[in-house]
Amino acid sequence: EVQLVESGGGLVQPGGSLRLSCVASGFTFGSYDMSWVRQAPGKGPEWVSAINSDGGRTYYQDSAKGRFTISRDNAKNTLYLQMNSLKPEDTAVYYCASYTVVAGTGNVEYGYWGQGTQVTVSS
Repeated sequence: EVQLVESGGGLVQPGGSLRLSCVASGFTFGSYDMSWVRQAPGKGPEWVSAINSDGGRTYYQDSAKGRFTISRDNAKNTLYLQMNSLKPEDTAVYYCASYTVVAGTGNVEYGYWGQGTQVTVSS
């Protein structure tokens, strides 16, 4: 059974930091590109960051650049998102998900999803 289990969310004041983790099982984690996607209340899913299978390439949404760092430890089957200088607009449920890029179109297709972890940034 494929599982992605996120943890590390919580309530933090503006300017604070959190480190999210996502532990994978049931598939060959090290063979998959992975991403973090968030969904704020009343809004659709929003891609935040991505990392390729060996961790050598990372990608960020503009609002995350310079504040968030995505990383992975394939030996531990774990994906991370270090979030610094958090803002109220970062409040959302954060999901980890595997993804593939469709050849020829460049479209992203998500595969495995976790259950999400709530991040609330508020004073």
